[in-house]
Amino acid sequence: MSKFKDVILGLQMLFTAFGALVLVPLLTGLDSNVALFSAGVGTLLFQVITKRSIPVFLGSSFAFIPAIIYGSKTWGPAATMSGLAAAGLLYLILGALIKIKGNEFLEKLLPPMITGPIIMLIGLILAPVAVNMAMGKAGDASVQLMDPTKSYFLAGVTLGATAFASIWGRGFLKLSSILFGLGVGYILAIFMGVVNFEVVGQAAFFSVPKFLLPEFNLEAILFIVPIAIAPAIEHYGDISAISNVTGKDFTKDPGLHRSMMGDGVATLFAGFVGGPPNTTYSEVTGAVALTKAFNPKIMTYAAVSAIILSFVGKLGAFLQTIPVAVMGGLLILLFGNIIVIGLGLLHKTKEDLYDPRNMAIMSIMLISGIGGMTLQAGNFSLKGVGLASILGLVLNLILPKSRI
Repeated sequence: MSKFKDVILGLQMLFTAFGALVLVPLLTGLDSNVALFSAGVGTLLFQVITKRSIPVFLGSSFAFIPAIIYGSKTWGPAATMSGLAAAGLLYLILGALIKIKGNEFLEKLLPPMITGPIIMLIGLILAPVAVNMAMGKAGDASVQLMDPTKSYFLAGVTLGATAFASIWGRGFLKLSSILFGLGVGYILAIFMGVVNFEVVGQAAFFSVPKFLLPEFNLEAILFIVPIAIAPAIEHYGDISAISNVTGKDFTKDPGLHRSMMGDGVATLFAGFVGGPPNTTYSEVTGAVALTKAFNPKIMTYAAVSAIILSFVGKLGAFLQTIPVAVMGGLLILLFGNIIVIGLGLLHKTKEDLYDPRNMAIMSIMLISGIGGMTLQAGNFSLKGVGLASILGLVLNLILPKSRI
């Protein structure tokens, strides 16, 4: 009976993560079933490396959305996968450095005045994508996919439902606010007659996910790897959060170096099968706090369930029927939340944000990222979050401290 209860709890954990997990591939053009598969396998790999001691589930990372969209258009999906796999290697290197130098190394290398603007830039750069989709257009505004009036209405209802669940919801409803808003918007879209189920009828019930092998591309790698800095900090925060929830310091046992390496191996695996990079999910941490389900075996059942669902062809086809305006309504809130999280990091820092040195670093990062500054050398180019991240790291290392 206890095992059956754990299986049900595992399904609930997957259900909590499901909305965010499949949202990334839907936005970036990757295969949703592959995302489910890589999240399930990635979680199992994470458990092996961390000795199955941390009750977390790994899913698609929002931080890489702009990189995947840009990379797929510029170099193609296969080349983009090489960059995502390389991001996993960066986590492994960070894990090794943390093992050698201690947990404080990460905080010294990446202080909040660097990571805050990086996280903010992810949301700011993505803002036009959310607005375009809410207006019924493709993310890059190249095509009008839906009637604008219907799009505004659908996006507004979806946004309102998601905000309602996240602000006034209690328990599982609050934790599943993304899924709730998606469901409300989708049902409304059906009644409005803008959902076409033809693709679901044509899809096979059981099918192998459309795996995609990476194709080595140095430009894609150098463009994407710096973006991995933000999720690395997010990982540290998530491990600290689950430690507080369970009353066990997982940064010491099994150690932050192991959890970082586990995240890295999971992301590396995702890059080799065509899935989005993985990251520890805060939604699942919230569900653990609510249910007091501290047994890591529960996440094993969630991972196995994700792998099984990845072979259900009709599930992937069903997800493709979600109207663009519904997605846009969700993203206005989600991308805005990313910006606020970055601001929160800056608010909590002990550094003086009005110090001329700190202001210079943050100003250069934000303006170069938002303004679209590009570093070009032959066929190689670096821009956006990647360029801003490197600028921040370099400036933090070379600029002298301000005189008091």
